[in-house]
Amino acid sequence: MSAGILMLVPTPVGNLEDMTFRGVKALSEADLIAAEDTRNSRKLLTHFDIHTPMTSYHEHNKYEKADELVGKILSGLTVAVITDAGSPGISDPGEVLARKCAEAGITVTALPGATAFVPALTASGLDSRRFVFEGFLPAEAKDRREVLERLSGETRTAILYEAPHRLKKTLAELREALGDRRLSVCRELTKKHEEYLRMTLSEAIAHFEAEEPRGEFVLVLAGCDPAAVKKAEQASWESMTVAEHVAFYEAAGMDRKEAMKACAKDRGLSRRDVYQALLEEN
Repeated sequence: MSAGILMLVPTPVGNLEDMTFRGVKALSEADLIAAEDTRNSRKLLTHFDIHTPMTSYHEHNKYEKADELVGKILSGLTVAVITDAGSPGISDPGEVLARKCAEAGITVTALPGATAFVPALTASGLDSRRFVFEGFLPAEAKDRREVLERLSGETRTAILYEAPHRLKKTLAELREALGDRRLSVCRELTKKHEEYLRMTLSEAIAHFEAEEPRGEFVLVLAGCDPAAVKKAEQASWESMTVAEHVAFYEAAGMDRKEAMKACAKDRGLSRRDVYQALLEEN
């Protein structure tokens, strides 16, 4: 018997009319649907008159249940995986199942469809040509600090997800790490109370001190000014001697010639100037 396939099927983030015809067909024809929350997904299946059996697949059973589902697919079943809202695998345990299926040589098909961060980005009014999607910030304080530190020098537009009970804390941390950036706060996308707030981080903090956050949020943050990043980098290099600068690159694995070339580029010097400075400093 040949193996079945895994289908990653997006579901609406709010408005059921965003479900695609292909998505309905895929869920109807699958042998089994792996759903993040079967009670929540039952509403969707009932609305589209889909009677495919469901099984629970969520954050707390994603590893052991993925192994079980891989076995079912290898036995010939076609399994469709859905999340509560949006595309499976985006900030979602579907990522684990897709990876395990790929490792087992199973065909994985991802359908296009609803996801929250794309409409949030395109309607934000911020640069959409280059962006980075961070999803939810890590829960661990150390990991969280590392992500925020990286974002502080990120010139691309950054997109984050956040729950209402953590929103005010996250906005405060973002302002502390990134400065008072412009952002778009997107709430309850595609739903009745959809809202876009375009403001600075300080204005967003003040807004949600006066009005308690409700609903699910997507934060779209302007990238930092490339000129400011370049200026900060230049100040960092100028705080070093030429010898220290070259040694920095050598410690990173470059040979002396490569390190001198990189140092010259950073400081706007010729390699001859760098060589002469090294002689003088020694």
